[in-house]
Amino acid sequence: MSVAGFKKQFYKASQMVSEKVGGAEGTKLDEEFKDLERKADVTSKAVVEVISKTSEYLQPNPASRAKLSMLNTMSKIRGQVKSPGYPQAEGLLGECMVKYGRDLGDETNFGGALVDAGETMKRLAEVKDSLDIDVKQNFIDPLQGLYDKDIREIQHHLKKLEGRRLDYDYKKKRQGKIPDEEVKQALEKFHESKEVAEISMYNLLETDQIEQVSQLSSLVESQLQYHRQAVQILDELSEKLKERINEAQNRPRREYIPKPKPVFDFPEPDQSNGGFTPSVAPPPSRNSDPYLQFGRASTRKPRPLSEQACCKALYDFEPENEGELGFHEGDIINLTNQIDENWYEGVLRGQSGFFPLNYVEVVVPLTH
Repeated sequence: MSVAGFKKQFYKASQMVSEKVGGAEGTKLDEEFKDLERKADVTSKAVVEVISKTSEYLQPNPASRAKLSMLNTMSKIRGQVKSPGYPQAEGLLGECMVKYGRDLGDETNFGGALVDAGETMKRLAEVKDSLDIDVKQNFIDPLQGLYDKDIREIQHHLKKLEGRRLDYDYKKKRQGKIPDEEVKQALEKFHESKEVAEISMYNLLETDQIEQVSQLSSLVESQLQYHRQAVQILDELSEKLKERINEAQNRPRREYIPKPKPVFDFPEPDQSNGGFTPSVAPPPSRNSDPYLQFGRASTRKPRPLSEQACCKALYDFEPENEGELGFHEGDIINLTNQIDENWYEGVLRGQSGFFPLNYVEVVVPLTH
């Protein structure tokens, strides 16, 4: 630092101490300038805070936001063009729904609905990613540019103005000891800095506000576009779920049919060591002994059936066990026997087997 520069720094420091400690008064700036300075300061704080809150709005998870910032920095260091994206909550929810929906299976109503909802959530995450990009490009980046260029320039001019004011006030109070030409020169520099700062603040508050409002409008347009797309996507999902509900309500409910219970055969004492062997009764068949249905002696004889006895299928019945007779809605089945209060035995297209009573409607009743 030169001798002149050192002296100037000494003058400013001395004047500042005089004002802060000794209560000396410095040169007053006019009210119009102070009003411009106050509005410029508020604008500066607003830009910084709005940028921060907008980032939180787009990426609300602070941990994920910090991790993403670190990854983006690492990507720039490594020269990678594509940076990792923010993990949208809709995408995470969608992946969870799809996973468990596929585990349940598309053939189940709930599983299929979970897959539909999960795919929709993933589409919403993609739309949210687009919102992030649009808002960053059209709102956050321009505001950041405004702060980095115009506002920092104003801050520089105001800081320079304050330094020249302190220099001028110090020299003015020591007029006589300091040459008049030096005092005059300090006053000119003070007015010069004041004019530059005033013009910068005026341009920010008056001229650039059109651009700032346009940027705010871009933010709103991006949000509108996002919500329009989100509504369209959710409407499609809502229609799919309503169709699933209607389909489930109109589908005949398949009632639970109890399976034959296991029975226990107790062998003769001389053939056993005291234990017993469980066995499951075989499914009833057309040729089975009517007195030994389900592996044990029946206390009542099955009712004999006439050849004309028949019934009409009310619903489709898919056989799940050996000996069951499958049929479709509307089939006419010849009845050959009633096994018990839950099961019929019959013949359809040359196939014999047993089936539940509540799946059919008797056309010609059985006769005793």
